[in-house]
Amino acid sequence: MASSTVSSGTRRVRRQLPTSPWLFAAPGLLIAGAFILYPFVSTLVNSFTDRRTLVPGEFVGLANFRELLHDDMFWIGLRNSTLYVLGVVPALVLLPLLLALLVRKSIPGITFFRSAFYTPVVASIVVVGLIWVWMLDERGLANAVLETIGVGRIGFLSDQWLILLSAMAVTVWKGLGYYMIIYLAALANVPRELHEAAAVDGAGPVRRFLTVTVPAVRSTMVLVAALASVAAFKVFSEVYLMAGPDGGPAGEDTTLVMLVQRTGTGLTGRVGYASAISVVVFAVTVVLMLLVLRADRKEEA
Repeated sequence: MASSTVSSGTRRVRRQLPTSPWLFAAPGLLIAGAFILYPFVSTLVNSFTDRRTLVPGEFVGLANFRELLHDDMFWIGLRNSTLYVLGVVPALVLLPLLLALLVRKSIPGITFFRSAFYTPVVASIVVVGLIWVWMLDERGLANAVLETIGVGRIGFLSDQWLILLSAMAVTVWKGLGYYMIIYLAALANVPRELHEAAAVDGAGPVRRFLTVTVPAVRSTMVLVAALASVAAFKVFSEVYLMAGPDGGPAGEDTTLVMLVQRTGTGLTGRVGYASAISVVVFAVTVVLMLLVLRADRKEEA
């Protein structure tokens, strides 16, 4: 009797097993579908329409994408987003690695420095941006120091290129701690024997860094490059806070994401056109990731 009860219970469990994993995954799938998949599909569909904020819109085919080719602001945004990637990514690949090498040593007080370097990561980007705006303002701390040493005031927030460079500095400063943690985890898996063997062979610190450390963490560097590339191309808050909602002088500091926000919001927002720009941003970020992965595979070959 007992054995029959156990066998029947086992059969019930076996019948329930195929569906049980889906029950556990259902909440996550619903959230992903509602906040990731549906907005993506909706944006893709809207990019082929002339939809506005209060008007459903009609299908217009590739008209929005053809208009992009003749939109000067789109090319300005593409230029600035591309320059942002070229300026930020190399710094966020190399500087956090050097920082991780400095703070990985077990010396008194090193925990304080690790926490200090990581603090900007947990701080709000709005707070960080406003702090830098106050520092770089014409009457801010940076210009006060420059004027004291006789250099004179510099228009960090009024010159087209200085605004972009200042925003890049904010992005790098805020991201250093985040990528430092990633590198610390990778460096912990590098065998100490490799450094000791290189030191015995007469390799100095720079040579050990190039021949031991960099090859050992190369896959992590690729990961950091991919993450930083996508984040840099989609930059919004830093440039918005530095340049203002108009994108700096004559809108010359506008990025693609800023253009999406400016075009697709408001009572008369062109949702269809903004969706087309968003599709371009998505396509470029995918291409960036593929290029980074392809470069990594060529390096391995």
